[in-house]
Amino acid sequence: MSHIESDFLGELEIPDGVYYGVQTMRGKQNFTITEEAMQKEPFFPIAFGYVKKAAAMANKELGTVPADVADALIWAAEQLIAGKYNDQFVTDWLQGGAGTSVNMNVNEVLCGLACEHLGLPVGDKKVSPNDHANFGQSTNDTYPTAFHLSLLLRSNVLLKAVEELVASFYKKAEETKDVLKMGRTHLQDAVPMSFGQEFHGWGFTIADEITTIKEAQKHLLTINLGATAIGTTVTCHPEYPALASKYLAELTGFDFKNSEDLIAATSDCGSYVALSSAIKSLAVKLTKVCNDLRLLASGPRTGLSELILPQLQPGSSIMPGKVNPVIPEVTNQASFLAIGLDTTVMLAASAGQLELNVMEPVISYALYLQMKVMTNACNALRTKCIDGIVVNAEHCKDLVMGSLGIVTLLKPHFGYKPCANVAREGFLTGKSLHQLVVEEKQMLTQEQWDETFTYENLINPKFVK
Repeated sequence: MSHIESDFLGELEIPDGVYYGVQTMRGKQNFTITEEAMQKEPFFPIAFGYVKKAAAMANKELGTVPADVADALIWAAEQLIAGKYNDQFVTDWLQGGAGTSVNMNVNEVLCGLACEHLGLPVGDKKVSPNDHANFGQSTNDTYPTAFHLSLLLRSNVLLKAVEELVASFYKKAEETKDVLKMGRTHLQDAVPMSFGQEFHGWGFTIADEITTIKEAQKHLLTINLGATAIGTTVTCHPEYPALASKYLAELTGFDFKNSEDLIAATSDCGSYVALSSAIKSLAVKLTKVCNDLRLLASGPRTGLSELILPQLQPGSSIMPGKVNPVIPEVTNQASFLAIGLDTTVMLAASAGQLELNVMEPVISYALYLQMKVMTNACNALRTKCIDGIVVNAEHCKDLVMGSLGIVTLLKPHFGYKPCANVAREGFLTGKSLHQLVVEEKQMLTQEQWDETFTYENLINPKFVK
C-alpha cells in the first residue's frame, strides 16, 4: 500500500507505514551508487538525533518554533538517540546535494514521529520538515556537525580496538621476555635481541597512533552549527548558533565550540583530512607489523619459523596440510583499503568551491569504511593471532648462536677489521664463530666466551671501552 505526497517538483508515491516523505523518496530514487544507506552506520542517525534535539531546544527557548511542536521534535530526536527507527534512513551514502537528502530524511522522520507523538497522522502539516525540524538550519551546518559527532563516536570504538591490540602485544612481550632471537636489518643477520623486545616494539609503534588519532579528534570539536547556508547565519535567530552549540555540548559530553569564522568552517574539510591521515598512519604501521609476523612465521620447515601462528583453516585446495597466515594477510588488505580511502578523502576535501564543499558525502563514506575495517582488523589480529602466538624458543636460540652476527659483541675487544675477517672466514668455511674464536684462533677462552655471550649481555649489551 502507498499514498501520494507532493513537493514543488510534483507528486510522488510513498509506501505506507514509513515515517519519511517525498524528499527522502526522491533521494532514494536518485542515488543508488553504493547501494548502502546511512543506516549502515548507526552512529550517524544517533548523531543527527543529538543535533536536531539541540536545535529544537534552542528554537523552543528562543520562541522561534511553537513549544508543543518543539517538544514533540525533542521527543522524536530522543528516539533516534536511543538507536530506534534506523530502518527509516534509506538514502545512499553517495549523493549529490552535499547531504541534503540525508538531512531531509532525518527531518521527515522526526516530523513523522513527532506527529504520531502528538496524536496526528504522519505527514500532518502541523509539524513541518522544513519550517520546524529544519528551522534556523541548513544541510550545510547540520550535516557536518552530525558528521563530526558520528566520527567522534566511531573513532572512540576504533581507539578501544587499537588499545586492546597494543595491550595484547605488551602481554606477549612479557611472556617472551626471556626468549632470545636474532635481530635483522636488510633481512640479514644483525645483532641479538629478545622476542619480548620485538613484541614490545610492535605494540609501541602502534600505540603511537592512539595519540595521533586523539589529536585528530580535537579538530572535530570545532563545528559550524547555526552557520546555515554559507556561514552568514541567514534565517536563524542571532542567539541560536551559540545556544544550539551549547546544548549540543551538554547533551553529548563533547566540548563542541562553534568556529570563530563560520564562513571558513562551512567550506573547510581539514578536520576530516587530519582524522583520515591518522587512520592511514595506523594502517601503514599495521602493514609493517603484519609483514614481520608473516615473515617470522614462514616455514614451517624451510622458512624462519620463529613464530607459530594460530592455525585457523586449511590453506590450500591442492597442497594437503598447508596452513596460511590468514589473519596478518587480511589485516594487510584492510590496511591497504584504509590507505586508499585516505586518498579519496584528500581528493574530496580539495574539491571544495567557494563557500561550500559539496563532496562531504563521499568523505563520510570513506571515513566510515576506514574506521570500520581498521576496527575489525585490529580486533581480528588481536583475538585470532597475537593472543595465540607461540614462539619457537629453542629454534630461535639455535639461530642466534649459529649466526655470525654475534661477532659484533667482540668488536670492542678486537676492533672492526679482525672481527670482520673472522666473520668472513666463518661465512666461507661454514664454521661457527665459537669454533673460530675459541677453538682455532684462541682469541677468547671458553670462560671469556661464556661471560661475553650471556643472555643478558646479548639482549642488553654492556658498553666496553
